[in-house]
Amino acid sequence: MVNHLLALDMEKVEKARQLAKSIALKVQEDINLHTTVSVERTVARLFGIDGTNHEDIPLANVVVDQVYRAGCLDRGVAFWIANAVVALDKTPQQVAEECSQGLRICGLPMQDPHRVDQVMATYTDESLAVIAQQRQKREALKKRLGQGKGPLKYVIVASGNIFADVEQAKSAARHGADIIAVIRTTAQSLLDYVPYGTTTEGFGGTYATQANFKVMRQALDEVSEEVGRYIMLVNYCSGLCMPEIAAMGALERLDMMLNDAMYGILFRDINMERTFADQYFSRMINAYAGIIINTGEDNYLTTADAYEQAHTVLASNFINEQMGLVAGLQNWQLGLGHAFELDPKMPNGFLYELATAQTIRQIFPEAPLKYMPPTKHMTGDIFMGHVQNAMFNLASVLTGQSIHLLGMLTEAIHTPHLSDRILSLENAEYVMENARGLAAEISFKPDGIIQKRSEAIVDQVVDFLQEIEAMGLKRAISEGYFADIRRPQEGGKGGDGVVRKGLDYRNPFMDRMQQELGITSTPGKGRS
Repeated sequence: MVNHLLALDMEKVEKARQLAKSIALKVQEDINLHTTVSVERTVARLFGIDGTNHEDIPLANVVVDQVYRAGCLDRGVAFWIANAVVALDKTPQQVAEECSQGLRICGLPMQDPHRVDQVMATYTDESLAVIAQQRQKREALKKRLGQGKGPLKYVIVASGNIFADVEQAKSAARHGADIIAVIRTTAQSLLDYVPYGTTTEGFGGTYATQANFKVMRQALDEVSEEVGRYIMLVNYCSGLCMPEIAAMGALERLDMMLNDAMYGILFRDINMERTFADQYFSRMINAYAGIIINTGEDNYLTTADAYEQAHTVLASNFINEQMGLVAGLQNWQLGLGHAFELDPKMPNGFLYELATAQTIRQIFPEAPLKYMPPTKHMTGDIFMGHVQNAMFNLASVLTGQSIHLLGMLTEAIHTPHLSDRILSLENAEYVMENARGLAAEISFKPDGIIQKRSEAIVDQVVDFLQEIEAMGLKRAISEGYFADIRRPQEGGKGGDGVVRKGLDYRNPFMDRMQQELGITSTPGKGRS
């Protein structure tokens, strides 16, 4: 962190935060009224329902789809599973297997409410205990092994084959990577189910499955012992199965999750009602599991101009902060995103990049900010690309970023080879170690380019958030306020999977986590 910080107008920053809080609260009012098929499938999975039927349909889908078609999902699948457990004297897994063979779960006689509540409590306790144990194990490993120096170097693997990904991940860790992200196969975010088992075929990435999570976590634990530092694992719980994948990650001890409804709405055309409800439960699970979320603001600058729209990134950071806090996340779990995406031909572009990065760093001092590399202006000229990434590395260490996704010199050409990652890791190591103390040696000129650019961004973000607060976030999205993309409020994929909660709705996991995380209906400033 620099010795002499930018002179931010903290009254304006606080005003922006309060506007974002109001925006988040209005969205939360709708979230509280609804459940979704993916939220209910998550409950089924946390009750221990696993595997597929003879058609390879996940049993969680089989049970929830049946309750949904019966018009009974407004009560929550937890009640129907627990009622069946009591009625049949079977486990949730056995109930699910019988559903796949013709059992009509909603047609069973109503059982003693006290016994049904006991069943729900028992399976909730068991599942949350596993998640808590995984969190404790992560914390113990981090304490014993330690981690790399910040900014933590984050690289991706994306072969499509989880076993090939393992070898690439281990190689990257041996060469200095601190965080491994397994990129998800193209369009998995639009699947309304989670594939089962280990997978060896994917396009542009590898399927996110619980079995794949287990394989990669075991491999990274092994290489963590070898290199003497804890290597973190990342995957994606965005898309139509957001909370299910969050639960799978919690059970298999993932460390970070890309977890942002705005990304799904803007870039995958997912229904707003569906994905905001899914996001709330998924973030609650991540909060309970001690997982850091990553938000997707960097994507805005792939479709919108990075100079003209920098304030929209900061505005989304404010909104994501508040939506994260209301779901129980703490400040240290808010991996808010931004990106080094200015046109490299812009005069003084590096100064403008520093202004944005330093402004975001100061506004969110406890958040593990995720800084994304140049992509939009990478042309395939690997030599120029390597220089752009070096400038990005310098900006990151100079402004004290937390999670640093390494740029690849072959961006815009192909999925990185092992050698590409090694060159990028060497680039980052060289720049960051040579400039490690530079921030403490310099100050920002009070009337200089960087200071004035920072002031302009803060002014713009207050005006921008005032507009959104007046109209509501959903309408703002529909009118193209973010990423220059418009999405209809009522449209989008997965909207038919949204269900209004009944007066007798039950979700014992949500109830327990809200209680243990101290969640209220009002987003606050966070807990450290």
